[in-house]
Amino acid sequence: MVRETFDRELQRLQDEVLVLGSMVENALIESVEILKRRDTEGARRLIAGDRLINEKRFAIEADALALIATQQPMAGDLRTLAAVLEIVTELERMGDYAKGIARINLMMGEEPLLKPLIDIPRMAEKARDMLHRALDAFVRRDVALARAIPAEDDEVDALYNQVYRELLTYIMSDPRTIDQANYLLWVAHNLERTADRVTNICERVVFTVTGEMMEMDAEEGLIGI
Repeated sequence: MVRETFDRELQRLQDEVLVLGSMVENALIESVEILKRRDTEGARRLIAGDRLINEKRFAIEADALALIATQQPMAGDLRTLAAVLEIVTELERMGDYAKGIARINLMMGEEPLLKPLIDIPRMAEKARDMLHRALDAFVRRDVALARAIPAEDDEVDALYNQVYRELLTYIMSDPRTIDQANYLLWVAHNLERTADRVTNICERVVFTVTGEMMEMDAEEGLIGI
């Protein structure tokens, strides 16, 4: 395979990563909207649609591994392909979190929400925004952006803590709310973990561009490994 063809295939793979990222972003937001509406049919559709996310991940992995096996890429290209493999794994797991939220919606049955959801949708929007910009940083090789995004995880953590405190208040005032409160706390947990996985993507961006493997921590900054 001549270099131009290899470059085209590498670009196509990165474009496919963005497609997968868009699928996951939509699933995350939709899972919370479905929960707000208590839409059981929508939850079932989202759960079934997770299969498409899985298939897209496996297709990208297969193509990336084929390039590695047949083209003996140089160091920079190999780092990009390794990042692709890592990123699609993170994206697929985020899709599982969205599917988990849809399943929680079904587990709650016909019970109405304790109150209108406010902070949980904010968590979903923030996590989606972080993910979108992390993937943009990967495509544009923007190390500065990749280094900046993990600090925003503090905002998601703060929202999670707010959800936890509010749900605890409901449980203390009425123990009958404990089941739904636990369900909603798991929803918030899934979104908090989504933001954590965005940090993993940012680490891969830095590695792709610089060759440095860095652990990113919102409180402690960058820690060299």
